[in-house]
Amino acid sequence: MLTLYHGANTRSSRIIQLLIEMDVLDRVDVRTVGLVRQGNVGAPDPANPHPEGKVPFLDHDGTLIRESNAIVQYLTDHFASPMGMQIGDARRGSYLSWLAYYGNVVEPVLIGLVAEIDHPVFHITFRGPQEIYTHLGETLSERPFLLGDDFTAADLIMVSPFQFMPDFAPDIPQVKEWIDRCLARPSVKAMKEYDANLMEAVG
Repeated sequence: MLTLYHGANTRSSRIIQLLIEMDVLDRVDVRTVGLVRQGNVGAPDPANPHPEGKVPFLDHDGTLIRESNAIVQYLTDHFASPMGMQIGDARRGSYLSWLAYYGNVVEPVLIGLVAEIDHPVFHITFRGPQEIYTHLGETLSERPFLLGDDFTAADLIMVSPFQFMPDFAPDIPQVKEWIDRCLARPSVKAMKEYDANLMEAVG
């Protein structure tokens, strides 16, 4: 049994969107847990098995998977969905690179911007937003989505910061058009409705 520990309007919302895109939301037990949110609002939830009280957190019959990019890869492998690239697909290397790039570079850089971190070691390690924007712009100048003609989980996770922090979107036409294409997908609306229903039930 797959169990996803989730909090509405958090990073785990993109996992809900992924499950909707793959049409497997009904095959996962989604458990909503309490969280400590920004501003120290809320409290740790003993029902959440994540060692740091975060979401998303995936439990597959005792196999525990943490971090969004690892969960995305696990789910797209498990359900063999076109949202992910399977072993043998020539695009799998690029797919895995985008997932890793998101967690290893994109999120640290954007969090650094929010926190106003300005340190040589940080910049040497992660570079900065301009390198991210250039990489996206060059990739999207050749195709509508990161891996080609079709929307995949690589797009889903890479576009997510611009969904929640639109001011960080670069003024690059092909990137802005990609963001619009990604956020116009029906799964985005469905995910927002799913989370809104959760919040209404709690409130």
